[in-house]
Amino acid sequence: MVTLQDVARAAGVSIATASWAVNDNKNVRIPESTRRKVRKVAQELGYRQNAMARSLARGQSDLIGFISDGVATSPFAGQVIQGAQDEAWRNGKILLVVDTNGDAGMERRACSFMLERQVEGIAYSSWVHHAVRPPRDLDKVNSVLVNCFDSEGRFPAMVPDEVQGGRAATDLLLQAGHRRISFVNAADPSPASQGRLQGYRDALAAAGVAYDPNLVIRCAADQEGGYGVVEQVLATGATAVFCHNDRTAMGLFDALRERGLHVPEDLSVVGFDNQEIISAHLHPALSTVGLPQYDLGVLGIRTLLERGGEEGAEDAEDGGGSAPAYEPIRVTCPTVVRRSIRNLAPVAEV
Repeated sequence: MVTLQDVARAAGVSIATASWAVNDNKNVRIPESTRRKVRKVAQELGYRQNAMARSLARGQSDLIGFISDGVATSPFAGQVIQGAQDEAWRNGKILLVVDTNGDAGMERRACSFMLERQVEGIAYSSWVHHAVRPPRDLDKVNSVLVNCFDSEGRFPAMVPDEVQGGRAATDLLLQAGHRRISFVNAADPSPASQGRLQGYRDALAAAGVAYDPNLVIRCAADQEGGYGVVEQVLATGATAVFCHNDRTAMGLFDALRERGLHVPEDLSVVGFDNQEIISAHLHPALSTVGLPQYDLGVLGIRTLLERGGEEGAEDAEDGGGSAPAYEPIRVTCPTVVRRSIRNLAPVAEV
């Protein structure tokens, strides 16, 4: 291997000068002609820089850590990593990804591994939107949370706007003329189930439709759950239903079909999540509201880079005091209109 000493000898400069030149250290005054000469010699000799040495010389590694608890292996949340990777690359950074499957010991080892490699920051992500207890070592470096939040607000967090998403899903049905709309919600309390219910209620109120708790039905947030509540939904006399997620909607589709009923002729259906392996391939294709996974990843890395050296400055000013409490940044959930909604609204005469 060609060493830095070889480059220095061939260029007729000291090893220190060769190092400063190839690592483009702007804090050291070297004639530009010398910089060009050293780089030309290094290129001709086939010298490859030592990444760790280069990061020490420049004070930055161009590496960003990304720790997840299952994002990389979940069927649709991998878009979070794609968004994070694309944004890192646009800024000349490399994403170092470790998926821990929620193993606390592996999380600690991953943090140590990344800190040893002088990452410029760490994005910590969860495949489901919920409150988390981040690894302690995140305090040692500029960090953000993606698709999750910590209850103390110690880190900036990017999460889906569940309330806006629930409102958007309900609005799809209201705009089609439906007024008796059932909501099949998840049985377990979570930011998603609570936020989407609030959005459902807000949309009804804005349209002047009274909220009827009898139209809200709870079940397991999966295909079996949706399949099992079909009689309850039909008993409400609803003309449309908003399902907590696409899997619940898929179960409802199956149960309706078994009873000789059709979507959207007999019941209009809207889902949530936009799991395209489900929503785009149901018959008819399911109108839904998407989780902004790609945008969450992009915004997480963008926020991390924008903060840059601000954290250190804040700590110095606070004298090591407590960090500010961050409110989660809520990212808009997009609507995806397909063919599962029957239009009951009167057609305006031309």
